[in-house]
Amino acid sequence: MFGLTRAPDFALPDLTWFNVEKPLTLANLRGKLVLLDFWTFCCINCFHTQPILKALEDRFPTELTVIGVHSPKFDHERDPRMVAQAIARYDIRHPVVHDPDLRLWDAYCIRAWPTLVLIAPDGRIIGQLSGEPHPDLLPQGVTGMIDRFFAAGALRPHPQETCIPAETGGRLRFPGKIKHGPGGIWAVADSGHHQVLLLDDSGREISRYGSGTPGWNDGPAPSFNGPEGIAVDETSIFVADTRNHVIRRIDRASGETTTIAGQGWRGGTLGAPAPATETALASPWDMEILDDTLYFANAGSHQLGAIDLKSGLVRVAAGCGGENLTDGQGSECRLAQPSGLALCADSHSLYFTDAETSSLRRLCLISGRVETLVGHGLFDFGYRNGAMAEARLQHPLGVSIANGRLFVADSYNHAIRVVDPVTGMVSDLNHLTGPLDVCEPAGIAADGDDRLLLSDTNNHRILEVNLRTNTIRAWAA
Repeated sequence: MFGLTRAPDFALPDLTWFNVEKPLTLANLRGKLVLLDFWTFCCINCFHTQPILKALEDRFPTELTVIGVHSPKFDHERDPRMVAQAIARYDIRHPVVHDPDLRLWDAYCIRAWPTLVLIAPDGRIIGQLSGEPHPDLLPQGVTGMIDRFFAAGALRPHPQETCIPAETGGRLRFPGKIKHGPGGIWAVADSGHHQVLLLDDSGREISRYGSGTPGWNDGPAPSFNGPEGIAVDETSIFVADTRNHVIRRIDRASGETTTIAGQGWRGGTLGAPAPATETALASPWDMEILDDTLYFANAGSHQLGAIDLKSGLVRVAAGCGGENLTDGQGSECRLAQPSGLALCADSHSLYFTDAETSSLRRLCLISGRVETLVGHGLFDFGYRNGAMAEARLQHPLGVSIANGRLFVADSYNHAIRVVDPVTGMVSDLNHLTGPLDVCEPAGIAADGDDRLLLSDTNNHRILEVNLRTNTIRAWAA
């Protein structure tokens, strides 16, 4: 006997399974080490866990079975169709069971995302770990367990059969942010293709950067890994290379790519100014540039950062690293997975969507103070228009500004929300366009008063919304 508590079976009725032809049971996994990953697809810490699990699966393909137990936080995440999209987007290839009513969560007494549970070959629980696992210590522990079970004759290795759906998408695949650049060009983070796309004002492709397979190579033939954010100026395209945890610069004249910040692994909290290339970042998600300063959303450490492009130093711009919604001076306030940025130079404001608190917030670039415009806390979300103090969003990922109005890609509500700080009101565009046929929009760019470009992420396209004619069309797909 390797553990004291027999694991509750996960083959409960009415649960949806992904990447396998039929539900798995403890009985048919007997003789293998089983690792349950309790996760939800909004969670940046869960996102950071996936590469560690993938490395373990590759190392122990017959001795270990990883099973994702999807345990939703947001209402939107209860929909199995959205879970399937997240599995495809993050290239999760192990079996996943969707637990919308948290029955398995309760049976295993889980309290946080992510939580890993280890089950011995005899079906008994032998360990539980809450939070992101250490990328070195977890593999060491799993290796030690497998060696122990081999020595005891308890392992019966056999491969885990999976059934992976065909890849979706066309010219774009899960596009992230879209940003306007000098000369009428547009840049798109084509996350699912691990590329950056440059388009003209009609949506016609000018150039494409990246090999198309995940990697981290600089030079004239670069590779990226799931880039989500983008920023453009006269000479450069800056790329938030999210899964590599780095920020890259593409020279617009030569196409040469260099890494200007990050070390290629998930970093901790940002602090005092330090050389950017010697500072580890954590899932940079979006960027904005003002003069010689590149601001970025460091989603994984719940902070905003700033890079001085002349000195090459990076510093924290807002957030102490704690995850919550607390206003105040930048170094003291708490953020929760900032994911979209919009700069208003005239008002010295950097607006940002704080995804996990379903909020829209503002950093004053002069005082360094953060204030919340819309949003209340980690578990306060919904779809409500009206006064900013009472309005609700659901995991917004993008924001843009035009003539004082803020346009928000309200991702989990599949909507464009309009926030007017002058009137203090929140509305949407349904009265003009009708409900939008979009799915998890991750990026938005306002082009004057009359035009919006929206990354319709799960539909693998960019939409053009003409607010003057009240028309919508596919601009790039």
